[in-house]
Amino acid sequence: MSRPRPRPLPTPPRPPRPRPLLPLARRLPLPLPLPLYLLALAVFAMGTSEFMLAGLLPDLASDLDVTVGTAGTLTSAFAIGMVVGAPLMAALARDRPGRTSLLGFVLVFSAAHVVGATATSFPVLFATRVIAALANAGFLAVALTTAAALVPPDRKGRALAVLLSGTTVATVAGVPAGSVLGALFGWRSAFWAVAALCLPTALGILRAVPAPAIPEPTTDDVRTTDTARTTGDVPALRAELAQLTRPRLLLTMLLGALVNAATFAGFTFLAPVVTDVAGLGELWISVALVLFGAGSFVGVAVAGRLSDRRPGLVVACGGPLLLVGWPALAVVADEPVALLVLTFVQGVLSFGVGSTLIARVLYEAAGAPTMAGSYATAALNIGAAAGPLIAATTLGTAAGDRGPLWASGCLVFLALIPLIPLMPLTPPKPLKSHPVASPVRDATSRAEQG
Repeated sequence: MSRPRPRPLPTPPRPPRPRPLLPLARRLPLPLPLPLYLLALAVFAMGTSEFMLAGLLPDLASDLDVTVGTAGTLTSAFAIGMVVGAPLMAALARDRPGRTSLLGFVLVFSAAHVVGATATSFPVLFATRVIAALANAGFLAVALTTAAALVPPDRKGRALAVLLSGTTVATVAGVPAGSVLGALFGWRSAFWAVAALCLPTALGILRAVPAPAIPEPTTDDVRTTDTARTTGDVPALRAELAQLTRPRLLLTMLLGALVNAATFAGFTFLAPVVTDVAGLGELWISVALVLFGAGSFVGVAVAGRLSDRRPGLVVACGGPLLLVGWPALAVVADEPVALLVLTFVQGVLSFGVGSTLIARVLYEAAGAPTMAGSYATAALNIGAAAGPLIAATTLGTAAGDRGPLWASGCLVFLALIPLIPLMPLTPPKPLKSHPVASPVRDATSRAEQG
């Protein structure tokens, strides 16, 4: 009698294919992963919020019954919150999925603007600006790390350029739009607009950014093996913070801060140069700001393509031109045509050199995979906070309204002193070891192919 044949084991169900990031993801001819552009949209909203107060202060001060000088402290509060919040928020978010952190930060940022738009007292509005700055700092720190993880190492510069283009577009379109809204409907309408802009961004992050959004690199991903656990997990927080003792990283952060300080020193006080020195009407202030913003967009786009292969070339060529440009702008400021042309050129050079240096911060902080973005964010915002303060001290001198432009030139000069020994004219050599998988990059690729 033959034995019954054993029944075959059931075939395990195939895992579901990941659905596309967004319905149109496969149809978009994007050169880089879709999540990068969604993160850039969030950076655009946050950059608009950071800079739009310049055109809203008189109306805001009158409505809340404070002086314009007191209202101006909102800008300082935001900048300080960004500097403090970058490492603090990154440390709090390092053990959480990047998508969760990004979504949380953008929702808190939106909520802070809702509360700010309904504030009836200055202290409440001040508190919302601090909270918004902390959320902005945390978002940018995690987004910088995520952007670097979404692409291969040889495209990191382009990825960061896309992300930082959100800030440059904010200076071109977001800030003027905020000023127009404030003039037509009051300063609160600009806050409502920023809050509303965050909502589609949050939806895009939820649908498009893979989880986890921060990779768990092996020791091959870091510059020093003693900062990584032998298990291949993310280094301990203490090990990541210890990267700040590396002189090369600190010097790169200093250079980025100095160049960014020069940018904001000149940009912040461009309005009186246009009206009082060049003798143009107030309408031309917006024209000059748009030209500077358009130049910054060009600078980030061009530098993003070059910084992966020739970062030293970008800085070595752009740095001296930037140094010459600020004093030249001060000298020809009374010639309207020359002023407007050089304003565009300085926008190109400032953001081209500045974005390359910030990308170098991420390269130098490779031993701190979850904190590197916060170091880059801190360098950016230390410059943003210090530049206008330094420039303001020159307004009462013989240089007058041209003083901030001379201050910008001095800051770039300080940055160029240690530049030659720090920045080689060749790109960093890629790691030759076995390829390391990035959960973010792999998940994005699978989803877009599915």
